[in-house]
Amino acid sequence: MERRLTSFGLVVMTVIGFLFVASLANHRIQLAREQATHKPPGQMVAVNGHRLHVYGEGVGQPTLVFLSGSGTTAPTYDFRGLYRRLSGDYRTVVVERAGYGWSDHSNASRDIATVLAETRTALRASGHEPPYVVFPHSMSGLEALYWATVYPDEVAAIVGLDPAVPPVYEVLPPPRLILTLVAFSARTGLLRLFPSLCRDTPPVTRGYVSAQEVDGYCAILFGRTMTNDMIEEILITQANAELVASHGFLDVPLLLFVSDGSDLAVPDWTELLIAYAKAAGGRYRLLDVSHYVHNLAAETIAADIRSFLHELAGE
Repeated sequence: MERRLTSFGLVVMTVIGFLFVASLANHRIQLAREQATHKPPGQMVAVNGHRLHVYGEGVGQPTLVFLSGSGTTAPTYDFRGLYRRLSGDYRTVVVERAGYGWSDHSNASRDIATVLAETRTALRASGHEPPYVVFPHSMSGLEALYWATVYPDEVAAIVGLDPAVPPVYEVLPPPRLILTLVAFSARTGLLRLFPSLCRDTPPVTRGYVSAQEVDGYCAILFGRTMTNDMIEEILITQANAELVASHGFLDVPLLLFVSDGSDLAVPDWTELLIAYAKAAGGRYRLLDVSHYVHNLAAETIAADIRSFLHELAGE
């Protein structure tokens, strides 16, 4: 009986091993094909020993700069539902950090000062000069706050899209086991077994990504989920949050769009963001949607942003 169980176990392990090898081989073949087929729609600019992808459209001032949250694999597509509603009157720009979208991987530290330096260099190298209105989602809220603190003349305002604020990271430890499992699934190609992970996301289901672009969007998702750069960002986030918090509150116009927090691991996410907005002398709007507010409430947010920007310009 024991021999039969042992033999059965060996067969199962062999089959699983074969599936992993086949998945990995297919993944590498698909990556090579996808990289040759789906070219970046924006500019690739040299920054700190690697290249970042900067996508811009529209004409007008001020320049609106969109910064993605942690693990958002395709920022250019992710923000499209919102910036397309604004680019008729403003220059809108998405900076994809190292390891995101079409940007290269990086061996540089992911501390907030380095990340911000790369963002600022990429913007100028792509022809976008300050001042900027910065639109951070999730984790990049820290970068936006730090930016306004260290270079106040460059940031005309911050419009947070359910952004993380320093108090969030007092109760949100990095989920290392989950990061490892997701990274393993991505790098072995196992995620490709679940096409709905891409095709059922709001950028696709809401039509922000055209039918011709869906394959490219999915290629990025399957090729850029939980990259080393993303993992390094997450692991250093608490230290970054402490640095931002040490500067206190900043004197910059602030508008936060706050989700209901229903899909986040922080039970008091909504309350933390509202409290921060009040303490910083800013404004907030509570939305009855989950974390990716710019996908789920784009029309409402765009209307409020226009009013906010008109007021900012004294109109």
